[in-house]
Amino acid sequence: MKAALWYDAKDIRVEQITEPIVDKDQVKIKVEYCGICGSDLHEYAAGPIFIPVGEPHPISNDKAPIVMGHEYAGEVVEIGANVTDISIGDRVCVEPIYNCGKCASCLKGHYNVCEQLGFIGLSGGFGGFSEYSVLPSKMVHKIPENMTWEQAALVEPTAVAVHAVRQSELRIGDSVAVFGTGPIGLLVIQAAKAAGASRIIAVEVSPERREIAKQLGADVIINPIEVNPVEAIKQITNGLGVDVAFEVAGIEVTINTAIESTRSEGNVVNISIWEKPASIPMNNFILTERKMTSIIAYRNIFPQVIQLIANGRIQAAELITKKISLENIVSEGFEALIKNKAQIKILVKP
Repeated sequence: MKAALWYDAKDIRVEQITEPIVDKDQVKIKVEYCGICGSDLHEYAAGPIFIPVGEPHPISNDKAPIVMGHEYAGEVVEIGANVTDISIGDRVCVEPIYNCGKCASCLKGHYNVCEQLGFIGLSGGFGGFSEYSVLPSKMVHKIPENMTWEQAALVEPTAVAVHAVRQSELRIGDSVAVFGTGPIGLLVIQAAKAAGASRIIAVEVSPERREIAKQLGADVIINPIEVNPVEAIKQITNGLGVDVAFEVAGIEVTINTAIESTRSEGNVVNISIWEKPASIPMNNFILTERKMTSIIAYRNIFPQVIQLIANGRIQAAELITKKISLENIVSEGFEALIKNKAQIKILVKP
């Protein structure tokens, strides 16, 4: 079968590999769509970050080259002997977290901060940039008939946004600023709106992304090239700053701007995966009693996110700007996302 494999930064190859065999606790999915994630883009541009290179991942037992792709959905075409809750023909999306199930975090249900955390498509396994994926049945969730394949492929990134809003402790009526309106930032806007935010401010340099942010629920749009975002946000919020700021750009100046734009005792939520360290003046927290919440992925949330998308509360499919074939994943996928900020979410159809 065809699959896209990560070998090194700027070295992803579409190759023919052996079709995977189903083990007793696994299911085989014919992949319909798989989204290119910001994490995939980080691996392409500056990896390895999550991808194991020297030593294999302790759960997947794989190391580079690995089959990429973790935002995906498809039809179950085969099941293992021990699988009883999934049937051939089921339409499913994938929750791609590898976790050990034994560490302190896993034992209290917080498997997204497992000591051996990994992701299928980043840490090994047969990811979604392939014709077929084989994975443990516990990683799949059935989707309703009224959900499209495109929507189903976006459950995974939407779960990140919903988890971030939940962890932020956002209350009905709170003001919010979202710094960076790529796919996750745009989904955070929608999740914050669904959670009852009274005013949502989007800070974004790209004119195309500013326009989409407005369409998807941002009340105020700020171009940080034209105005000082801290001053603008303070003016909008009667000098206080927002109750919650979400940092979704992964740039040092952006995280510091987010901190300064948050009110005293407010919350700065870091969602970004960072390619390099950032310098943060800690007194900007200490002297204001601001706090920072960092999130990774999601936990115990997929069924709710599926319903939020299926019932239209979150318009995830509005982020899709292009659908491409697997053969063109580098030129029309990864390179397009790097060079053209008008591209938001690109789906790959293996």
